Amino acid sequence: MTDSDVDTIVARALDGDRAALARVVSLVEQGGEPARVASAQYHRQAGHAWVVGITGAPGAGKSTLTDRLVATLLERGAAGELGDSQRAGEARVGVLAIDPTSPFTGGAILGDRVRMQEHATDPRVFIRSMATRGHLGGLSASAPQAARLLDAAGYDWVIVETVGVGQVEVEVAGHADTTVVVVNPGWGDAVQANKAGLMEIADVFVVNKADRAGARDAVRELDAMLELSVARDWRPPILSTVATAGEGIAELADALETHRAHLESVGEVAARRRARAAEELTAVAVELVAHDALARCNGPEFDALVDAVACGSTDPYEAAARLLGSR
Repeated sequence: MTDSDVDTIVARALDGDRAALARVVSLVEQGGEPARVASAQYHRQAGHAWVVGITGAPGAGKSTLTDRLVATLLERGAAGELGDSQRAGEARVGVLAIDPTSPFTGGAILGDRVRMQEHATDPRVFIRSMATRGHLGGLSASAPQAARLLDAAGYDWVIVETVGVGQVEVEVAGHADTTVVVVNPGWGDAVQANKAGLMEIADVFVVNKADRAGARDAVRELDAMLELSVARDWRPPILSTVATAGEGIAELADALETHRAHLESVGEVAARRRARAAEELTAVAVELVAHDALARCNGPEFDALVDAVACGSTDPYEAAARLLGSR
């Protein structure tokens, strides 16, 4: 694909062509030169959407919660209650569902899109499953770029729902304006929560499946943990929801708006987005350096260094320094 082809597809995506938008997301996932060319096109158009990270342990009900939240945000947008949509009185919502990587195809398993069929044909909603591709934190390295692309394409809200591998993936906080941590009744003790970094990353806590026994205990535990945590300007609210019944979703949407207003009032939005830019730049730099390093791991010089390490005449660190220091 030539640079001109990429420019054409990106232009169509930014102009509202959903098929073109899906192709550009694929380019972003694949990385390489086409992704770089695309980024130069859409990056300057971004900066208007509010990015919401939704994270929590597997089985917490994040996908159902996201599905109901999308419906609520759309409903409010149609009533003219939301911000700066490109089309007056109408909100647009993008969803990036970070799924486990399929062991067979290397792609996303697409579980979240299966659970969001209600919105699949809605022109105001764009849903895309992205594979973690072995990324241990559960957040694909390309997800932040995809979120920026949806922002540039005119989506008012971009929801990044993470897979929840092992402990809560703390890194999602670095890629969101508002981070929602979802737990269930019987979610675990305070020690495990603090080890996972819950208290540091959450802007909003949601106790989902609140119709089950132990829901009030979960709220009390979270409240007690917040009392003991380091004081900050924003105290995360603790909401109770039953996503399957749509209960508490309006309150969650209210909390997102309240947090957004708070960050804007204290001037923290720019600081958060600068931190996000720093993380994105670091990730891209690491990717480029890794690609360059792998490209050097073949050929006569590499083979000679392998032999030297194998026979003990040099160590791997010295050999790697020689390999990377040569051109």
